[in-house]
Amino acid sequence: MFQKKTLSMAVAMAAAFGAALPAFAQEDQVEEIVVTGIRGSLQQALDVKREKTQIVDAIVAEDIGKFPDNNVIEALQRVTGVQVTNRGSGETSGISIRGLTDINTTVNGRNIFTASGLSVALQDVPASLIKQVDVYKTRSASQIENGIAGSVDIKTQRPFDFDGSKVVLAARAINQEQADKTDPNISGLASNRWETDAGEFGALVNLSYARTNYRDQSVTAGAMVPFATNNPVAPFTNYERIFLDKGGVAENPIWTPGLLDGLPDAPGSTLNVNGKPMEYILGRDAIFASDFTGERERTAANVSFQYAPNDSSEYLFEAFYNGYRNESFNSLLFSFADWWGEYANNAAAANVKLHEGTNIVKSRSVLFPYMFTSGDLTTGQTDSYVYALGGNWDIGENLKVKSELVYQDSTFESDFFAMRFDKVGYQLDVDFNSGGGLPAFGFPDNPATASVNESDLTDTVAWNTADLYDNANKNDGDATTFTTDATLTTDFGIFSSFDFGVRIDQRSAAEAFSTQSKYNNSVAIENMDGLAYINSGFFDGESDVPTSWAAANGYYIRSNADEFRSIYGLSKLALLESFNIDELTTSAYVTGKFESQIAGRDIDGEIGFRYTGSETDMEFTDRANGDVSDASSDTSKVLPSLMVRYHWTDDLISRFAYTETLRRPGFAQLNSNIIYNEDVTNIGYGTAGGGNPDLKPVESQNFDLSLEWYFGEGSSLYGTLFQRDIEGFVIDFRRQVQAQKPDGSGIGTYVLSQPYNASNGQLKGAELGAVWFPQNLPWYLDGFGIQASYTSLESEQTTPMTDSAGNITGSKKTSLFGVSDESYSVVLAYEKEKIGARLSYAWRSKFLNNYEAALFANPLEVWRKPESSLDLQITYDVTDQISLTLDGTNLTEEIYQSYYGDNSTTGNFGSALYSRTFALGARFSF
Repeated sequence: MFQKKTLSMAVAMAAAFGAALPAFAQEDQVEEIVVTGIRGSLQQALDVKREKTQIVDAIVAEDIGKFPDNNVIEALQRVTGVQVTNRGSGETSGISIRGLTDINTTVNGRNIFTASGLSVALQDVPASLIKQVDVYKTRSASQIENGIAGSVDIKTQRPFDFDGSKVVLAARAINQEQADKTDPNISGLASNRWETDAGEFGALVNLSYARTNYRDQSVTAGAMVPFATNNPVAPFTNYERIFLDKGGVAENPIWTPGLLDGLPDAPGSTLNVNGKPMEYILGRDAIFASDFTGERERTAANVSFQYAPNDSSEYLFEAFYNGYRNESFNSLLFSFADWWGEYANNAAAANVKLHEGTNIVKSRSVLFPYMFTSGDLTTGQTDSYVYALGGNWDIGENLKVKSELVYQDSTFESDFFAMRFDKVGYQLDVDFNSGGGLPAFGFPDNPATASVNESDLTDTVAWNTADLYDNANKNDGDATTFTTDATLTTDFGIFSSFDFGVRIDQRSAAEAFSTQSKYNNSVAIENMDGLAYINSGFFDGESDVPTSWAAANGYYIRSNADEFRSIYGLSKLALLESFNIDELTTSAYVTGKFESQIAGRDIDGEIGFRYTGSETDMEFTDRANGDVSDASSDTSKVLPSLMVRYHWTDDLISRFAYTETLRRPGFAQLNSNIIYNEDVTNIGYGTAGGGNPDLKPVESQNFDLSLEWYFGEGSSLYGTLFQRDIEGFVIDFRRQVQAQKPDGSGIGTYVLSQPYNASNGQLKGAELGAVWFPQNLPWYLDGFGIQASYTSLESEQTTPMTDSAGNITGSKKTSLFGVSDESYSVVLAYEKEKIGARLSYAWRSKFLNNYEAALFANPLEVWRKPESSLDLQITYDVTDQISLTLDGTNLTEEIYQSYYGDNSTTGNFGSALYSRTFALGARFSF
């Protein structure tokens, strides 16, 4: 279901114009494959992989305006070596290449970003605008240097891609099962080209709009902290929580929080209390549930104008707009599980049960727990614009030049408005792991007060108003980028051509914020109509947890923000600038393409060097007193690259690549201001965090060796071995400091966390992939094909260990964040006559997700359990111009879970339920 056509040099160059690499073909004729259907898209993806000098995988739209998934990331999970995560809010938002998340994102070769960030969220790019996505695992010196994981380049449609007039309209209705809402996703493309006496003109307009209602539900067992047993040492009582300074002094606490392995969890483990050993148990400080709902809108527009006055020159103007609007509401139910005051004379009432063979609490009862609900409304909006003007020229027979000027501007604004309700309940009964890592909990009635229904969490009379939170942020970013690339065809020994070019990028970024909060328990909830929100059907019966509770209605309090500020004695704050950064990056490169023969077989490749240097000027404003400070940094690096391709036969190719890449620190990581947060869990100290203006780029040396066999039309088997040696990983150093409290009430103790280039790491692994459409099958199997991939990874980084003062006391080797040891995907495809279908399953093994705040007794590492997804897409071509689609994602409705340390049973943490989606659509093309 694809056809081939040959284009002139000018049209071929136009189709590639705007890419980061010099977009000049080495032949006078370029064969373009116009794709329709699943098999055709897989065929062209293999052609891209085969023809590129670098190691590349690609995804190609099945037809104009039809990318195979809800967003780019969901499609990329089928690419060999790509792992996805962070499913939520109705979509998947996280991606890694070979386990690393630092990915450079480009559109038509141009580096793009959102607001003050260094990259754009791929899910913000509408799938309907996309023609092709290339995933570069090795990079030429001619490509942008940032991103040690690799690069993702998104190609959009242009008018010279079509023979003449083209109009495509597409619409889908997507049902989010948990939100019980059906949302529109619509797009339209109109393109044409005209021959005139002045040359050929082309114009294209592409528009899209998508709305998504979502509901994410999660239940989380709190962090671990030590408790006395029912046989305590004075001054402790039965099951009393052991805070740092009781039984010791603040400067010499009796236990150390934030240990990589946590406190020992063997039965009989002890702490030194006033010179005496005292056994302890590890219990959870809390249990909580989150019912997160919202609505998101994305609007996008792309216009493209091409003009070719003759066969030797071409000009392009493109403009992109991406708009994002999101309003999310989190209804949170939170109960502390650490109160001990009622057990001094009745230890049995605590009903404490331990996990067998450990000192870790599995279940217990808590009398008179403090609990609260919170209604949090967050709004966010992004407006991003990109404008590009450029041209390419043939200068004589051997020199081709391309140049482009790009300007982009992006702003992100958000605000957070929340109110708590609180009360002291009668009793909490909680099983922190009732089975499969799922907590269960409830609030039984007090038999002594039968008139009060403690289990009814929707009774607003039982709740009091508490804290009000009012935060806002604004992030801005803009850039002006000038590039010139040239290709010189030559006959210089084994070299067939040289590419060279420059890139000058002037970037600025700024962030501003406001934050305030206050307590007020005097508002009668039941007397203010609209203040309370009551959810229902929480967690879909997956565990024995409350299904409904009363929380502040975030939509109501946000709509009446000034009234509630007045009630709490607050007023709207102006935004305070946090930082303002200007950065000038200058890059230059030269590459040489070579061709020769060894043992009678062709060998070709590319060798190159890229210089890149950055000058960064930074200005920071202190949150506490408004003082302004500044800093500056200069970095430079020469990055070599070598890629060699050997053709064993016409269909068997091997590649070797050595490249060097880097990762520049995010602008927010450079912010030297320190923000202090008060101790909210009575652990004995607060937390503090800030950036480091002295951070340097992370550097990586990369080795790749691949073998690819193209054994049939649209069929291939390939494998790659790779290694990344990474220097200067940024990790957070923690140390204890004394500082003025944010409210000015005196000096407080804080654990300060700041980033440093203090870790080195290595990532190595293997990839296997295959695409196979068998020939000469029986009629009942004719049309079936398979696409499969498998990735094995092995990672480690050296993590320094520090004492409370921040001094390095040793080191430990740990896994890299976000790296699964194994992942695979299998796609069963079918295409025959009018029907095309694919059923795809993707799986990844457990991975280290993050470090917990260094406040608790559990292991510092938070791991994610294995994750999987089953998706389905079906297309029926009613006519050559009309097709119908049926899609489903997350069909098995997986529960995604996390846990502390190396034991998912005793260390279970969060459990999240995300929605299945089902979609019906139609596409018209004429």
